[in-house]
Amino acid sequence: MAKANLNLVTLVVTLLLLAETWAQSARKRQVNPKPTKTQCCDEVRSLKIQVANLTSLLEELSRKQQTDMMNVVRQIMDLDKQNRLQEDRVTEAEMRYSEIHNRVEIMQLQSLQSAPQTSSDAIYDCASLYTKNYKISGEYKLPKDEFLGAPELNVFCDMETNGGGWTVIQRRKIGLTSFNRDWKHYKNGFGSIRGDFWLGNDHIFRLTRQPSMLRIELEDWEGETRFAEYGFFTLGNELNSYKLFIANYSGNAGDSLRYHNNTNFSTNNKDNDKCVDDCASLRKGGYWYNCCTDSNLNGVFYRYGEHTKNTDGITWYGWHGSTYSLKKVEMKVRPVGFQP
Repeated sequence: MAKANLNLVTLVVTLLLLAETWAQSARKRQVNPKPTKTQCCDEVRSLKIQVANLTSLLEELSRKQQTDMMNVVRQIMDLDKQNRLQEDRVTEAEMRYSEIHNRVEIMQLQSLQSAPQTSSDAIYDCASLYTKNYKISGEYKLPKDEFLGAPELNVFCDMETNGGGWTVIQRRKIGLTSFNRDWKHYKNGFGSIRGDFWLGNDHIFRLTRQPSMLRIELEDWEGETRFAEYGFFTLGNELNSYKLFIANYSGNAGDSLRYHNNTNFSTNNKDNDKCVDDCASLRKGGYWYNCCTDSNLNGVFYRYGEHTKNTDGITWYGWHGSTYSLKKVEMKVRPVGFQP
């Protein structure tokens, strides 16, 4: 009997729990009713509008950013243009100043011609000018010198390199002047004193009557530079075919003029070399050819792209070998006893 009562109580408690659970579920359904289809569509529409507004805002910001960036780039370009114009004005002003200054110096030099000169104060070369305080590189006129019997001579003076005082006797840098010329041209000189030129063997002989040194400056097509200096340099006169004498090499280009020491000058119409071949015709220039070259500074000017294909170019074997034609060359002289 007791067991039956216990089962009955258990059943009643279970029914009560089920009833409470059902009641709670009903209350939750009443508190959170299922949203209608209309409400869902409104919310989606609202979200779409918000997304569209955000997209439009982002596009507007992007356009504004691009406009600002273009304005900044335009301002930078304008500033760069103004800077270039300013640099051009400064360069032009410097060139005009240098030209005026050189003209004034030349006028001063010309005025010296009217004064009598002795062997101690005569102007022989650029080193003489330097000692008289003419220390700006450029074109000068050496006055006629009765003591040496030398005529007026336009020269280009390098007053900066290694102490200055250099008289430039040869330059190759532009390539528009042919150096394949005859004896008379090489005797008197040719070309433009501010461009490519050969000063003339007679004038070089005049400059080297006093103990002189030679400096050769080279530049290749990669922008690298080398130099060779000879502590002793002189030429014979025309009767001796402007024979070359050099000694005491120094520098970093290699001693490629030594092979030409004690050789006569040759041109395309006067073969004075030490070879069966006519080296001046083969190498297409006037030079102190031996048999034939370790250097050929008066050879053909070959531009970049053609500068490694020929043996008749502007060569210096000690640096780039026999088939590399150099971009720039300058030869210059000054007295051995010069002191800056």
